[in-house]
Amino acid sequence: MINTGKLAGRTLFITGASRGIGKAIALKAARDGANIIVAAKTSTPHPKLPGTIYTAAEEIEKAGGRAHPCIVDVRDEQQVRSAVQDAVAKFGGIDILINNASAISLTGTLDTDMKRYDLMHNINTRGTFLVSKECLPYIIKSNHAHILNISPPLNLNPIWFAPHVAYTIAKYGMSMCVLGMAEEFRSSKVAVNALWPRTAIQTAAMEMLAGAESSNISRKVDIMADAAYAVLIREPTQCTGRFLIDDEVLTEAGVTDLKQYACNPEYADKLMPDFFLDISENELNAAKEQFKQQTTVAASSGQIPALFVKIETLLSPELVQKTQAVFQFNIEGDEKGTWHLDLKNGPGSCGIGEPKVSPDATLTMKANNFHDMFSGKLKAATAFMTGKLKISGDLNKAMKLEKLMRSLKSKL
Repeated sequence: MINTGKLAGRTLFITGASRGIGKAIALKAARDGANIIVAAKTSTPHPKLPGTIYTAAEEIEKAGGRAHPCIVDVRDEQQVRSAVQDAVAKFGGIDILINNASAISLTGTLDTDMKRYDLMHNINTRGTFLVSKECLPYIIKSNHAHILNISPPLNLNPIWFAPHVAYTIAKYGMSMCVLGMAEEFRSSKVAVNALWPRTAIQTAAMEMLAGAESSNISRKVDIMADAAYAVLIREPTQCTGRFLIDDEVLTEAGVTDLKQYACNPEYADKLMPDFFLDISENELNAAKEQFKQQTTVAASSGQIPALFVKIETLLSPELVQKTQAVFQFNIEGDEKGTWHLDLKNGPGSCGIGEPKVSPDATLTMKANNFHDMFSGKLKAATAFMTGKLKISGDLNKAMKLEKLMRSLKSKL
């Protein structure tokens, strides 16, 4: 999608613009000479995800645009209002809003704690409504007024609700803003649309979740940037209230080679379809299996992930009954991260991230010592006594790991 210069001098307020799709859209507009408000939370480097509002702003300036980085948590009304006022003071107004910031948790009803539920709804639905509400008084004054939400079509097929109803409701809230605001502000000549990818998109977050091999099933962020650009250069009265799909937008704009957007062109016809689109149940199950295979590959790429993959295969109700404890592991060093092992609830569970319930014991140690401990080379008691292991919480339950590791040693 060739830049036309039609966004030169226009001011875009983009949430979640420090990385991923948000930054890609910002860079595309910057090549026209647009002004970009980089509205995101990341002001200091994330331990695993690259990019801050300041590094994004530097890239935007190098691409030919003008940038203004703003620390914005879309849940914070005052931060949003201040950022909007800063944008107007610096650039004289706001022409375009991209509601890109989003939170995701693909968990079922019983596995979704209310803290996570509130996070998704406060960022996705409430955040989109709040930022739109604060920007609209200025957008209405523009002669090229657009709001574009990165959200899906409102597909009511139960297959998109049953596995992760909380996330679906939160994401559909963004889309319902499109439906309502498009009609509400039609007479003000404000175009309000949604844009969604046909396939998985390779972002840093996607790679962290599914590993580098996920590129084989994904397209580049460029396809969403080009599609967004194609929508935003249209006259607002020509297109509003629509739920648009990236490749359909580009085909309509005359782009015929979609293979260029595949991360790996050899797999251009084997891409994983994104959520919320009309696909058969068989296609959905195939996509889930494809994603599962990618995450398994990712899990085997380091000693700690590989260890937890093995532990997961050994979980059993008997082991849970014997242990009756929930552990959190704060790993330091080369494989820094947080992991959990729940040997108290149901059949047991383990994986990356904090446990869903409060841990009985939290253990902190370096990655190499953690691996040695579970492989039997280092005893938990010895690690604790020599300072290689720090324990908070129930010390007795923490020391149950010693017995547990002895029983698992031959199987790990």
